[in-house]
Amino acid sequence: MRKAAALLGVLLLTLTGCAGAGALGTGDRTLVVAIVANPQMKDAIELSGEFEKANPGVTLKFVSLPENQARAKITASTATEGGEFDVVMISNYEAPQWAANGWLENLGPHIAANPSYNADDFIPSIKESLSHNGSLYAVPFYGESSFLAYRKDLFEQAGISMPAKPTWTQIAEYAAKLDDKAKGIAGICLRGKPGWGESLAPFTTVANTFGAQWFDKDWNAKLTSPEFKAAAEFYVNLVRNHGEVGASSAGFSECGTRYTQGQAAMWYDATVMAGTNEDPSASKVVGKSGYAPAPVEKTQSSGWLYTWALAIPKVAKDAKDTAAAWKFMAWMTDKAYVQRVAKEFGDWNRVPPGVRKSTYDIPQYREAAKAYAQPTLDGIADADQRKAMVNPVPYPGIQFVGIPEFQDLGTRVSQQLSAAIAGQITVDEALEQSQEYAQTVGKSYQEVQ
Repeated sequence: MRKAAALLGVLLLTLTGCAGAGALGTGDRTLVVAIVANPQMKDAIELSGEFEKANPGVTLKFVSLPENQARAKITASTATEGGEFDVVMISNYEAPQWAANGWLENLGPHIAANPSYNADDFIPSIKESLSHNGSLYAVPFYGESSFLAYRKDLFEQAGISMPAKPTWTQIAEYAAKLDDKAKGIAGICLRGKPGWGESLAPFTTVANTFGAQWFDKDWNAKLTSPEFKAAAEFYVNLVRNHGEVGASSAGFSECGTRYTQGQAAMWYDATVMAGTNEDPSASKVVGKSGYAPAPVEKTQSSGWLYTWALAIPKVAKDAKDTAAAWKFMAWMTDKAYVQRVAKEFGDWNRVPPGVRKSTYDIPQYREAAKAYAQPTLDGIADADQRKAMVNPVPYPGIQFVGIPEFQDLGTRVSQQLSAAIAGQITVDEALEQSQEYAQTVGKSYQEVQ
């Protein structure tokens, strides 16, 4: 009950109208799919005609939105059993919580009835992150950790060598040396766009490795602690001094555009970025990047663990709708999908990474992704909360705090961080306000201990 109540703020959002799930009235089926507007998902939409052709009578309608908008709309619809969507794209933040709340269909029976789907082929940590009580409640489309892309040619010109395991102190030094405003090249690109899944993702990994916590083991808020302050000052100063122009409104997509157009010497973000960096149709820096582990300070590793996945909201609907929804999800996440992408677009760099072990056994993929395939797998393997934190915390998650309230709390804190990056407030002012938000959340957990 408390988890559901924590989402009341999100549920007040107004839902824009869309066709009701499975509503054609002619014997056909319209599957309404809510999806995040990232490059790999756009490829899936382009390929979706193949699914419709193979399944006469099924029409796909995609609601494709930027990440922040998609999260809010999907959360509100799913939590209220609104029935707007047959299939939703969620992450390992939502999946276990929503499964525990009874908001998602258990996919176990569907998977068991389709042995060729082979869920055992999923990378174990990715599979586990989407499970509840031993059953999958969402199936992964792509998986990721975080790492640092860097321009090998610019490093060579500057006489810099990237260490095998860089620290954030070193990265700040390199950014200062590589920053070339006259040529329009930022030393580094870091997200500054508000959103708990935007700037808060990379920033929280920095905070973790600086020894910071959102809450201590007794749910005391720690956003004004020396460690959290040091991390925030480091992040804000780095992006303000040597980051991209307009950093306070730059997210994953904006940094991706800048880096692939040669406007940044380094970019710390999701490992999935590598496919776009090495895509000749989208990037001017193909073959020029190296990929280093997520920088650290006080921890062994700092990369996050994340997956975009597909799930079926539990609402009142007939079995044909659920069966059709699963059939589409299986098509988009099975072993053969990567082959479809490579064949259609002629580029193995565009296939969804970090999900199936079998993808990394494909010779063509190993060759195309040789610069980043192993760093991606290493990042996912090292993404362990026990290694990413200096001190014990009472919550799951690395780049997020795995509690329902974090959708609102994280967004509020990210707005403060973004304002500091924009120079509208100081870091101290941002953290003092953020501490107040966090204390309210922490007290609610202390009251039930």
